[in-house]
Amino acid sequence: MQDKSKVTGIDCHAHIMALDFPLASDIHSRPARDVSAKEYLDVLHSHGISHGVLTAPSFYGANNTLLFDALHNFPDQLRGTAIIDPTTEIITLERQLHLMQEIGIVGIRLNWNKKKVLPDINSAQYKKLLALARDLDLHIELFIEDHLQEQVVPQILASGATLVLDHFGNPDPKAGINSASFQNTLRALETGQVWVKLSAPYRVGSLNGVSIQPYVDALVAANPKQLVWASDWPWLSYENQFTYADCLTWIESAVDDSAIWEDIFIHNPKTLFHF
Repeated sequence: MQDKSKVTGIDCHAHIMALDFPLASDIHSRPARDVSAKEYLDVLHSHGISHGVLTAPSFYGANNTLLFDALHNFPDQLRGTAIIDPTTEIITLERQLHLMQEIGIVGIRLNWNKKKVLPDINSAQYKKLLALARDLDLHIELFIEDHLQEQVVPQILASGATLVLDHFGNPDPKAGINSASFQNTLRALETGQVWVKLSAPYRVGSLNGVSIQPYVDALVAANPKQLVWASDWPWLSYENQFTYADCLTWIESAVDDSAIWEDIFIHNPKTLFHF
């Protein structure tokens, strides 16, 4: 029988979805097929990985029902990050967040990529949400365009909440490691204020010949203890273009120190996601 408490690897960013689940308005992607938590765990186990983190897809908005069901069904193996409606009355919101933590929610997702209008991080509602995240030890998971990060990141860091950046920090491939936001990310890594997911190189230009090696080298040099690995499975908008094994190989082969890779693959995410 499998020991569900033994961590052999943690995939820190994946999605489940259902075609018949209601979609939110103002979406830029949609599910291509039904994807269950059971299928995801089967994929993990077939690659020797014991645990995973489910990230709420943006196209369901703040309806986290699928995510919550998955965490209820697989509490030992899964954690999750949820999308939250910041306009919820504060007492209700705090109660909801406590209940979410009890079933394995470890972070609040701000998927602000490709937004027609950027939400106001300086609003009273978001200040309240950030303060609650800080007090409850829920990290803020941010996905936003490179050139918009400085409209959001300083406020998150000033709140005292932990910040987790998706996909290498989402640097502009045209600027590469010289991107101003990427350089700010490196400085924040050095101070331990930010975590970065080494994930989805195709979202930062690898399919167009952009090498991820300079990103990985710079991030590892800044602070390898603040890095985690993720597959981005099942690769929304990039379905069927590569395999799960590719996602492992891309990053593991870019990290030449086996001890650092073990930290990125196991020890760092155990700390960040409370496994």
